[in-house]
Amino acid sequence: MNAKIIAAIAIVLVFVVASLLMLESGPVRVRITTTTSLYATGLLDYLGDQFKKDHPNVELDFIAVGSGEALRRAKQGDACMVLVHAPSLEKRYMEEGAITEGHIFAYNYFIIAGPPLDPAKVKEAKSPVDAFKRIYEAGERGEASFASRGDNSGTHVRELSVWRTARLDPKGRPWYMETGSGMGATLLVANEKGAYVLSDIGTFLKYSKDGKVPDLAILFEGGDDLLNIYSVYLVPSCTGKEASYAKAFADFVVGGAQDMIAHYGVSEYGQPLFYPARDKLNWLRERWQALAGG
Repeated sequence: MNAKIIAAIAIVLVFVVASLLMLESGPVRVRITTTTSLYATGLLDYLGDQFKKDHPNVELDFIAVGSGEALRRAKQGDACMVLVHAPSLEKRYMEEGAITEGHIFAYNYFIIAGPPLDPAKVKEAKSPVDAFKRIYEAGERGEASFASRGDNSGTHVRELSVWRTARLDPKGRPWYMETGSGMGATLLVANEKGAYVLSDIGTFLKYSKDGKVPDLAILFEGGDDLLNIYSVYLVPSCTGKEASYAKAFADFVVGGAQDMIAHYGVSEYGQPLFYPARDKLNWLRERWQALAGG
């Protein structure tokens, strides 16, 4: 064979191999549905940036919605991974086979915020149930209002659980507002209307520091009754490279990222926005089971 032809073929083969390698190493997009609190606080972008240092070809597409919507989209095959905080919903979707390989990776607490003058005397409450009873009674007197997410999110599910435990149903009452929105938007409504609201501590601290909710104050916090548990799940319908990198990111979140979670927000807010699960896994699993069955 002519040497020039051989050389030409060799050049073509080099270009083909190079193109295949470029294609192989091209960006892989992994869709992740997540509760809004993890995204609004900036934690997920921070963890995603750290993950990409070792996986520069991976693009993590975070889709921030309520936990119920995040799980629904996963069931439809619109995500490879889910980050949520609604144990009762998570249990149902696991039983349906829509999500798998669940791991608790972080926790914090819900808080009850409201107008600093506190017409319902929530500061004097002995428990979240007592606080909600006080808000209900003040609402019936025309002295208070409550802003609910009303979106089947983890926060909304917990709120409804507290109302049920209190044996009260505020739905339809003129003082009870359902925003149908994320945590940030609901905090803004509560701030504007002078309403009480149940919020995760992380989103509240961020919005408060940013000056977005100057007319809201934390009125009740602390205690296991307001424990907020975050878990990560994989979606079995997701396959290929996307599934592999989703698994890698999930492993990172429950492994190497635990120190990052522990320190996130400390310098800016004076306290972490989330706590890593690593040191309290057994306790968190017990609490998760209780919440999932409640």
